[in-house]
Amino acid sequence: MSKRPIPSQEEIKAYLRDGRNWGRWGKKGGSGAINLITPEKRVEAARLVQSGKVVSLSRPLPVDPSPQNSRPVQHYIKIVEGEDGRGSSLDYLGVFHHGVALTHLDALCHNWDQDGMWDGRDPEEEITFDGAKYGAIDEWSDGILTRGVLLDVPQHRGQPYVTVDEPVHGWELEDICREQGIEVGPGDALLVFCGREAYSASNSDAFTDWREMPGLHGSCLPFIRESDAAVLGWDMLDASSGDTGDSMPVHGVLFAYGVAILDNALLEPLAKVCAAEGRYEFMLSVNPLVIKGGTGSA
Repeated sequence: MSKRPIPSQEEIKAYLRDGRNWGRWGKKGGSGAINLITPEKRVEAARLVQSGKVVSLSRPLPVDPSPQNSRPVQHYIKIVEGEDGRGSSLDYLGVFHHGVALTHLDALCHNWDQDGMWDGRDPEEEITFDGAKYGAIDEWSDGILTRGVLLDVPQHRGQPYVTVDEPVHGWELEDICREQGIEVGPGDALLVFCGREAYSASNSDAFTDWREMPGLHGSCLPFIRESDAAVLGWDMLDASSGDTGDSMPVHGVLFAYGVAILDNALLEPLAKVCAAEGRYEFMLSVNPLVIKGGTGSA
């Protein structure tokens, strides 16, 4: 893997500040970069269907507590008995979307920096106990259907997974695009496979310490912004950026660029199918729950 100059903390902050999409979509700003998914983009995505194979990107709802899952999903069944031997079963679910265990979609109101949340809004005014008033998950209540592109980092490196010492850099995403003969364009969903399952199998304490996380480095920000992707999906998250001092720089695509984040996606099965079929573009459908004012959704 070629070594290139790593941007400083100030340069990474500049990527987010200077590349802001604030005000770009006017009255439709609450939806952010999802505005780039036009009817024409959906038709383009539908035309990619060839084999008709379906691959889920969701992990099972994590109900068992663990160091990686400090807020497990609450799930229990209630049985209701009726007359004449009849009956029914009912589910209760309690979900804390965010964290490293649950596959979920981050809304644009999920985080912010000292300059404000998405579109320059003031979080003290927009985020209430009853829900967010701007950039919430219900902005995408019609669902997200677009062209997806998978970039396979382990295949590119010839290694099973990304490590803490060697995070994914922006120039690497460019190299992978060339190798796979693919481009990421406006309205696309960029999915970056880093080998989370293999990494977790080899590291019992994986994803328990925010200071020791493998994943995408802040140097990936220009690639994401310049591609005009609408969604960023990954199996690993932001790399721990000890060299920049920012623990989660790439999450800044939410408040700076208006790009949705598909967190903790299960990408290994998709990577295998893409490798077997020799193509890395596909139709992607993401369907969040319609949670009024929600900061995210399973």
